[in-house]
Amino acid sequence: MLTIKYTTELTINLPREKVIELFDSADNLKKWQPGLQSFEPISGTPGQPGAKSRLVYDMNGRKMELIETIITRNLPEEISLLFETNGVNNINTSRFYEDNGKTRWVTEDEFNFTGWMKILGWFMPGAFRKESKKTMEQFKTFAENHG
Repeated sequence: MLTIKYTTELTINLPREKVIELFDSADNLKKWQPGLQSFEPISGTPGQPGAKSRLVYDMNGRKMELIETIITRNLPEEISLLFETNGVNNINTSRFYEDNGKTRWVTEDEFNFTGWMKILGWFMPGAFRKESKKTMEQFKTFAENHG
């Protein structure tokens, strides 16, 4: 197995309470994740630890399906999610800090690659960090325009 870990951070110009309200709504996912085609709860109580959902993305014409499992949920402070797909799993922990009327959002990502996907992780580790930052920026833009 190959593991890549990194931390990403940005500041959203909204109070933490509003950021969490926007972030914690499954109805908002497609508004800040443009490649998301569908989000379907498949087991557990939606939004609660242990709940599983299927997310389907269009990645430049290629279908990608992820299974999301909520590991921990202690909002507004933090939430941890496990995303699984063939050969890759990602544990993402998001922490939200109140900062003078703004929100500092810090994510920790741990990607684990198995099988032939280890090659992708080995040769393109920066691509995962770049995609994480891009997703966070998309949420920031959405939140600041809808908050």
